[in-house]
Amino acid sequence: MLLPPAELPRTQIIERARHRYEDIHSLLEKRWTISAIARRLNLDRKTVRRFRDTDLDHLLASARDRRPNGVLEPFKAYLNARFTEAQGQVSGTRLFLEIQARGYRGSRQVVRKHLAALRAGTAEPVRADIPSPRKITSWIMRPRETLTESQDQRLLQVRLACPDLTRACDLARAFADLVRHRRGNLLLEWIRQAEQDAPKPMQGFAGFLRQDLDAVTAGLTLPWSSGVVEGHVNRVKTLKRAMYRRASFELLRTRVLTRP
Repeated sequence: MLLPPAELPRTQIIERARHRYEDIHSLLEKRWTISAIARRLNLDRKTVRRFRDTDLDHLLASARDRRPNGVLEPFKAYLNARFTEAQGQVSGTRLFLEIQARGYRGSRQVVRKHLAALRAGTAEPVRADIPSPRKITSWIMRPRETLTESQDQRLLQVRLACPDLTRACDLARAFADLVRHRRGNLLLEWIRQAEQDAPKPMQGFAGFLRQDLDAVTAGLTLPWSSGVVEGHVNRVKTLKRAMYRRASFELLRTRVLTRP
């Protein structure tokens, strides 16, 4: 059974890098293209380019420095908690069986190595589970009552960790309230607050709103919009693309003027 890179011993990782370098350069000497080599060796083209453009000594040095315990990363928090709970009096075999039942597919040696680092006090800290920017944005833009309790708590943690994000969150929710409830009369005050102490991207957004203040205020106040017009424009464009070089102008004109 082939082991993933995170499971291989360091010597095997180095030898595999050496063989890969030799295979790639052998095919390059035969004037194979990057794409052809990638298909032949079942590699990504970026990997082929890296082995083509990087010196062998540098590649081998990178292989020596590679940490073979990346597969353990999702389970380090559990191992650290169990180690602290047992005050260090726990065997690597027992911890291995526990995380194996939770889905760990790595070797026992990697677990023992991490346990030894914990006992020596040299283990790296576990990386925090940081939400993605897309997820944080979705939490901010949704009405607070639609968030689950856990989502609300995670957003609170993010706000406490970043004061700029806290201010941006408050202003974004205030602006969303203006849009939802058509409170255009409060727009100028919102722009002043954003220009005063908001993060720079939001200050720039407020500046653009001020340049066309009357139109934006009308859009946030009046019940009418250009949505219907934009819909007809999209319909005409769709018909034009579908009939390009397939029908006469008269037929196109008839389809545009006739509602489907």
